[in-house]
Amino acid sequence: MRTSPSNVGGAIERRVWLVTLAAGFLATAGWAQTAFTWQQIKNKFEAANPTLQAAQLNIDEDHAAEITAYLRPNPDFTLLTDGTQLAPYQGVWRPLAGTDISTSLSYLHERQHKRELRLDSARKTTQIAASTYLDQERGLLFNLRSAFVQILQAKAVLQNARENLDYWDRELAVNRDRYRAGDLAQGDLERLELQRAQFESDFVNATVNLRTAKIQLLMLMNERTPLEQFDVTGPYDFADRLAPLEDFRNMAMETRPDLKAAVQSVELAKTAHSLAVANGSTDPTWSAWWTHNPSFNNPYDYDTLGVSVTIPLRIFDRNQGEKARTQVDIGRNERLRDATEAQVFSDVDSAYVTLAGAVDLLRPYRDTYLKLAASSRDRFAFSYQNGGASLLDYLDAEKAYRDTRLNYLTLIGSYLTAVAQMDMAVGREVIP
Repeated sequence: MRTSPSNVGGAIERRVWLVTLAAGFLATAGWAQTAFTWQQIKNKFEAANPTLQAAQLNIDEDHAAEITAYLRPNPDFTLLTDGTQLAPYQGVWRPLAGTDISTSLSYLHERQHKRELRLDSARKTTQIAASTYLDQERGLLFNLRSAFVQILQAKAVLQNARENLDYWDRELAVNRDRYRAGDLAQGDLERLELQRAQFESDFVNATVNLRTAKIQLLMLMNERTPLEQFDVTGPYDFADRLAPLEDFRNMAMETRPDLKAAVQSVELAKTAHSLAVANGSTDPTWSAWWTHNPSFNNPYDYDTLGVSVTIPLRIFDRNQGEKARTQVDIGRNERLRDATEAQVFSDVDSAYVTLAGAVDLLRPYRDTYLKLAASSRDRFAFSYQNGGASLLDYLDAEKAYRDTRLNYLTLIGSYLTAVAQMDMAVGREVIP
């Protein structure tokens, strides 16, 4: 038995409405969905991401190391006894009569501001750790922003697929009426009915892509929120005006945390060299002691006081190796700073070219191509319904509109991803 076109169309419609009904049920019936803005997503990410938390603890460790770096050397206390008789001599055994009791206290005096230099070195190490933390956060936020944009793009594509499906359903209703009235051939109606499968496929694929994008973002956030309760919101559009390239370069030079870390590494290397020079200096050790024993020069003096100063003779070891190594390390870090600066310019320039290219493509789509594709589709639809155009021309016009609209939405997604890339290149958010 042959199935009529109206029955085929009804079966397809029922399947799509089942998919739509199921999606709507999951989103609204029984699940309270919360839509987060980009700033809220960013705040949740920074508060919960274990990688950033571990990096923050590394900064805390370096802060604690500053305390150790500035500690003074501990004094040394010595208690000495000598002269205790062990065995009788000539019948006399007085074991404690000649016991010598002595206590001494010594202290190493550090010269050439060694403590201050160690503290300065520890503080600069902490600053580098903080800049490294910001640089790590910069890369992670780019991945997070890209995933956020993917959800916005998937939502826009899904909305577009839904609108296309609704539009085609209205067209099918008109053409079914024409078929029943004998104004349309059965073969043409069947082709129109089959075309609906493409719209249904677009809708289902867009639904799957949206769920996949949400899974990716939740994974980056280390969240366990069910998909049906999670959503994001934000503008899905583009700004057709860009600041000059030089402005982005200047902002990057002021903001990029990896460049800051490279500059701070040069300063740390200079401090390390100054500390190596200071460590080559002589540090005396002051000592004082009290002794309880008969004095050989003064038989009436049982308590004596002595002082001394020990001065190492730095004849062979004057820390020459560390002085030379730290001097070379200054030059190495300066070259790394130059390389990082060149990388900053390269990143900004690449992001700017990508961003400008996306804007150049989006302008004609927004101003011309979208309107032209919609006008062409509506004109061919009217002509076909009135016998002035062929079915093939009508389907081609419909495909052109669908492709143009999808290309436009994809380009906006590329633009927003390029914005995230520019933010990463500069080191902060520079384009709203």
